[in-house]
Amino acid sequence: MRSYLDFEKPIADLEGKVQELKALADSGNALPIDDDIAKLETSAAQALADIYTRLTPWQKAQVARHPDRPHAVHYIEKLISDWTPLSGDRNFGEDAAILAGLGSFRGRPVAVIGQEKGHDTQTRIRHNFGMARPEGYRKAIRIMEMADRFNLPLISLVDTAGAYPGIGAEERGQAEAIARSTQACLRLGVPIVSVVIGEGGSGGAIAIATANRVFMLEHSIYSVISPEGAASILWKDSAKAQDAAMNMRITAQDLVRFGIIDGIIEEPVGGAHRSPDQVIEAVGGVIEAAFATFDGKSRDDIRADRRRKFLAIGRELKA
Repeated sequence: MRSYLDFEKPIADLEGKVQELKALADSGNALPIDDDIAKLETSAAQALADIYTRLTPWQKAQVARHPDRPHAVHYIEKLISDWTPLSGDRNFGEDAAILAGLGSFRGRPVAVIGQEKGHDTQTRIRHNFGMARPEGYRKAIRIMEMADRFNLPLISLVDTAGAYPGIGAEERGQAEAIARSTQACLRLGVPIVSVVIGEGGSGGAIAIATANRVFMLEHSIYSVISPEGAASILWKDSAKAQDAAMNMRITAQDLVRFGIIDGIIEEPVGGAHRSPDQVIEAVGGVIEAAFATFDGKSRDDIRADRRRKFLAIGRELKA
């Protein structure tokens, strides 16, 4: 059963009527209702297109968090063959909020790091809603170093509200782990391509997204803090998250203008959750093209490219 967001109620009503009429037709009803179904389907498609061409930043945040949106595990399943997951940070333990391992991407051996939120109650608890603890970032560092050692390009899939802020995480050095993960990204002599597939929150995201190329799905968001968190700080009222989202410039369209990301990957009308296979294939094509631009480049050139990218942020506003 499809999940609808609050602002999608007109679409839900129309699509619900379509389903009712189809069920009536399947039951052997003798009335000619095919034309009615077609008209309603056209109206639903038009309403969907109208709503999604004028989404507010807050609505985009809701779409980015949609429970049916494809997650890192789905991208890995579709894009990576011969997948070998690797676990643990060789220091404290395993953190299921970050998936990591080695595999083959369209004939190219790669390393992969992805933040996994989970898709139902059980998996969300297991993956801690995608909020990694220090051991998760130390596992990411371990995979980065392995990728560097064996000259494997690195794919990172970003989808987190932020690093886990619990007491245990802080006691085990959360800030230090994030900083060292970011540093590890900068040191790599292999290309890193990062895609924000849902929500990119704060240092928890940048720790695996300090990449040569950073892309965002059309309705994903990327911010230094969540809209709710910003509203709580600025207005002492998390209910003003919509106002915060409007002013924070968290959308892919804003961030490509600021030079923070390198491109936007188009989503189907209605969001990635309406056609996940199409979106995953599009992401694969963008990653493949990005890796191709580094073929034949030296390790020093790859590091220099990454350095130039991040030093240029904020210096020039793109049209």
